[in-house]
Amino acid sequence: MISVLILTKNEEQDLPDCLKSVSWCDDIHVFDSFSDDRTAEIATAAGATITKRKFDNWSAHQNWGLSNIPFKYPWVLYIDADERVSESLYESLKNFNFDDDKAVAYEIQRRDFSWDGTWLKHAQISPYYLRFFKPNKMRYERLVNPISIPDGPIGKITGYLDHYPFSKGIKYWISRHLSYADMEAATRLEDMGKGSKFSLSKALFSKDFTERRYNQKGIFYKIPGRPIVKWLYMVVWRRAFLDGKAGVTYATLQAIYEYFIVLRTKELLKK
Repeated sequence: MISVLILTKNEEQDLPDCLKSVSWCDDIHVFDSFSDDRTAEIATAAGATITKRKFDNWSAHQNWGLSNIPFKYPWVLYIDADERVSESLYESLKNFNFDDDKAVAYEIQRRDFSWDGTWLKHAQISPYYLRFFKPNKMRYERLVNPISIPDGPIGKITGYLDHYPFSKGIKYWISRHLSYADMEAATRLEDMGKGSKFSLSKALFSKDFTERRYNQKGIFYKIPGRPIVKWLYMVVWRRAFLDGKAGVTYATLQAIYEYFIVLRTKELLKK
């Protein structure tokens, strides 16, 4: 009763374990951006259906996938190749009440793990994501780190989606976030050009996580000294130090990523 959607681009390293964690599903779709490694071969061997499309930006790519991939079931679990469905999440999905039509999407708590296996419980900024939904009721906005916009009420499902962002090493993480910084800077300029406005009250008090995160991001980009502010927020306010050296190091990497965005935005403004 559940279809699975996995986005890939050269994921021969992470895809096998990802597929293993959803082996209970008989409708797995690998949405690939023309990988040139063994990604397609691995997906085919696991019985997954492969759809290919050239990647342009995150929201456009995701929206195209939800509109064009022929899912077998009305509910989709969307995960990335470096994520794993935990046993607790599997149990929740297995016992999901499909007759309950009150919500069109459900938040799932994600656990981010560091390079040494530490759960970044305190350092992780956004632990909840809308990853289980009806595809015809979901759309995305923003070029990178897209905002999920459901067409209807949302709920929350128990269990963890485990995420291993450092599975390919620190060098890959930094390289990937350099490309993210390009798209974040482009998004910032787009917001400036449109005169987008963001609500402080919604950023702080909205019960809708998606709305809250959208306004938080918009306001945060206007704050001077963002890299330092982000580091202090993660280490002091969210107590990333409780995650040990891994938590403080992760906060530092996130602050550096924020500085990438600042520098790239300045470059684009000069052009």
